[in-house]
Amino acid sequence: MAVTWEHLATCPHTGARRGVLHTPHGPVQTPFFMPVATAGFVKGITWEEVRAAGFELVLSNTYHLSLRPGASLVESMGGLAAFNGWQGPTLTDSGGYQVMSLSDTSTLTEEGVSFKSHIDGSSLFLSPELSIETQWQLGVDIAMALDQCPPFPCTRAEAEEAMRRTHRWAHRNLDARRDGQAVFGICQGGVHPDLRAESAGYISALPFDGFAIGGVCVGEPTEMQRPVVRQVAPLLPADKPRYLMGVGHPSDILHAVACGVDMFDCVLPTRQARHHSLYTLQGKANIRNAQWKDHAGPVDPGSVFGPLKDVSAAFVRHLFVCDDSLGSRLASLHNLHFYGRLMHEIREAITEGTWPQLLERYALSA
Repeated sequence: MAVTWEHLATCPHTGARRGVLHTPHGPVQTPFFMPVATAGFVKGITWEEVRAAGFELVLSNTYHLSLRPGASLVESMGGLAAFNGWQGPTLTDSGGYQVMSLSDTSTLTEEGVSFKSHIDGSSLFLSPELSIETQWQLGVDIAMALDQCPPFPCTRAEAEEAMRRTHRWAHRNLDARRDGQAVFGICQGGVHPDLRAESAGYISALPFDGFAIGGVCVGEPTEMQRPVVRQVAPLLPADKPRYLMGVGHPSDILHAVACGVDMFDCVLPTRQARHHSLYTLQGKANIRNAQWKDHAGPVDPGSVFGPLKDVSAAFVRHLFVCDDSLGSRLASLHNLHFYGRLMHEIREAITEGTWPQLLERYALSA
């Protein structure tokens, strides 16, 4: 297979897994976090800076890349790696999340989903077959199956309907994949334990290269999200990578890793940065708050990274007050480095058996 997962170590305290994801564009140490490069780039950040922050794999989006620049253009240039210069592995979301998030301007049928472009109003149709074909054109290492992600809240009947369609579409996704193309399946079921168990069993029985837990970061509170992760992760195949889609709060990552999850993505590090929030071991800090106006040192001495080591918190605040783009860039770099360090320390804690100390270190960070 084009993508395989190798187990290296198990946490003696939790059963958390450490391993290596082998891909055509190189190995990736697991557990890992994927910065979101929706349209083929991480906003305001260079690939050298992404790597320097500790990341080996990024996530892009099939729907957005289909609209612009277009999958055919990317294919003609030799795939995303040749187009955007990122030489590491890439995973693409299938467009399934947009089935939910853009439901007001899209039409869902058994055949697929018809979108009205949020850019210019033009039409885009995605079916399982077209989504897999588009991801092949993009030349990515991991393609996600097109699924139906139900919103929260929704009725049990709506969650079950979305799950059934996800199961039916799973076969069409697999039938459409090319030789050597890695495709991950997605289980659904909302917050209903019986549906989740059924979906995990159904999807796990299919020959996907990896398995994802979908629909757990769509508005539900933490106390409803975590039981789903705790239930479903151990039900997914132990010899394949397990991916929790869209979850990115540090405490939620720690919880999910302890449940056996290997892969994460979220817009939080860079989106929060653009909204002047810095992640630190002491919690999130709103850098625009007046308390930082004349603060000569860093926001948190325990969270000082290269991009901000020579500037004061007061200066970063000044950039935001002046509405200069450098503020968002520096904050994004800071948050990416925070997440890069978090994932590195998670991997080390699994290997070294220091999970309790890790939880204590990050107790205030969420």
